[in-house]
Amino acid sequence: MPDIHVLNGPNLNLLGSREPAVYGTTTLAQIEASLRAKASTRGFGVVFRQSNHEGDLVQWIQEAGAVGAPVILNAAGYTHTSIALADAIMGSGARVIEVHLSNVHGREEFRRHSFISAVAEGVILGFGPKSYDLALDVLMSGGEKNGNS
Repeated sequence: MPDIHVLNGPNLNLLGSREPAVYGTTTLAQIEASLRAKASTRGFGVVFRQSNHEGDLVQWIQEAGAVGAPVILNAAGYTHTSIALADAIMGSGARVIEVHLSNVHGREEFRRHSFISAVAEGVILGFGPKSYDLALDVLMSGGEKNGNS
């Protein structure tokens, strides 16, 4: 299996100091280290990236799809606004699991809509950094891609 791509959107570089009451105190570097360690015990590699630019995320999704690499995507604020990311997922055929640290359904109304959810294989949210771990577990289990219903 190709490396698992973990793609992170805007402002996630501020984890650890940004709104710790909402997002916790774990940094993105700590999440990356944890995922790399966990994946390596099962023989998987991880490509871990973060950008504040939508186009970078579109490009990275397309690259992952082109090589058949699964994606863990925390699109952050772009979750609620980006048709381009949804189109990249559909167009590239990338297998994507959407993750969020917080429970977006318990927050502001605008955060409750995701353009990603409709084209993602699944959504894991509200478990802090554990959301990433759960997504990694799914992808390392080798389970079949589920259809949307």
